[in-house]
Amino acid sequence: MRFRTLDDIDLAGRRVLVRVDLNVPVENGVVTDTTRIARILPTLRDIEAKGGMPVLLSHFGRPKGQEVPAMSLAQVLPALQEAVGRPVAFCPETDPEAVRARTLALKPGEILLLENTRFYPGEEKNDPALARSFASWGDVFCNDAFSAAHRAHASIVGVAQILPACAGRLMEAELRALEAALEDPARPLVAVVGGAKVSTKLALLGNLIGRVDRLVIGGGMANTFLAAQGVDVGRSLCEHDLADTAREIMAQAAARGCELLLPVDAVVAEELRPHARAQVVDIGHVPRDMMILDAGPRSVVAIERAFEAARTLVWNGPLGAFEVEPFNAATDAAALKAASLTEAGRLVSVAGGGDTVAALNRSGAAARFSYVSTAGGAFLEWLEGKTLPGVAVLMQQG
Repeated sequence: MRFRTLDDIDLAGRRVLVRVDLNVPVENGVVTDTTRIARILPTLRDIEAKGGMPVLLSHFGRPKGQEVPAMSLAQVLPALQEAVGRPVAFCPETDPEAVRARTLALKPGEILLLENTRFYPGEEKNDPALARSFASWGDVFCNDAFSAAHRAHASIVGVAQILPACAGRLMEAELRALEAALEDPARPLVAVVGGAKVSTKLALLGNLIGRVDRLVIGGGMANTFLAAQGVDVGRSLCEHDLADTAREIMAQAAARGCELLLPVDAVVAEELRPHARAQVVDIGHVPRDMMILDAGPRSVVAIERAFEAARTLVWNGPLGAFEVEPFNAATDAAALKAASLTEAGRLVSVAGGGDTVAALNRSGAAARFSYVSTAGGAFLEWLEGKTLPGVAVLMQQG
């Protein structure tokens, strides 16, 4: 995969228009999770070290082309300044010429945050005129928002077709990690796909069975596969109408030499609530009045053995209802096993997706994985084999 990075373009004395993702959670005007802010800091530091002046572009929420005060990036500014460790200038203007004048007045050592890109009606339509306006605010374009790379928006694609464009450090790290995991992985390659519904991950499953050696299916979606095999799953979440689809996926996996790992035992309970009375049963012996809420201990052992035999792991989706104890046990155990193998140099582990990141953080394993992606939709679309517009345009200049 060829694309330019910050090392390939002269930045000295130039305005570097940096597309970042500051669409962070905010409650009562306060940022509650600064992970995405922290991850853009290496890019900002490197731009400044090379003599460039960062001009930050980001979306926030869904204002639908309207200027909505509650979705102003002004509320993100305090957290950004704290992360950077010094004042960051903010331009509340949305008139293109006024913004351009402010960027032209930028001095070395300054960082400028611009207002929400989605305040502009043409942003989500990739309007060429708006892209030209954005491009007039910088001399070089740097995309450091992999999490928005699946959007063909003016601040992601249009501007990159006008200015010299490169990937920021976060974008570069995401692409290298995903390339190592799926494009040229060390084998055997195992994938974990979990979550509630098969219907939301059909494209993902279809792409992975042609790429991976083993596929672990967990969470509520495993129930659909079990039911398709004639297993009574009791009151468990199950998409019975997708039984034929599940059987087709299993047949395709067998034809392509991809081994599917489904639960062989399960943790069941009458209701999903903290510290519910739970019991372990073999698959095929789920009581009619109970629900499967987590993979059982023998299933976890099988997953751990698959990890031990693997060289590369891609993980998207939890193995059970991890938000509620004790149904986090399988996800935690598998995550910690993967983390241990990664630390020992035996496994390259890449994970992503909102629930996945939350589960890995909860287990304490996230920091010990090779790479954990902050991207949600973009990570999933990459795993599905789709072309991401924001990446494709960078590769055109590579």
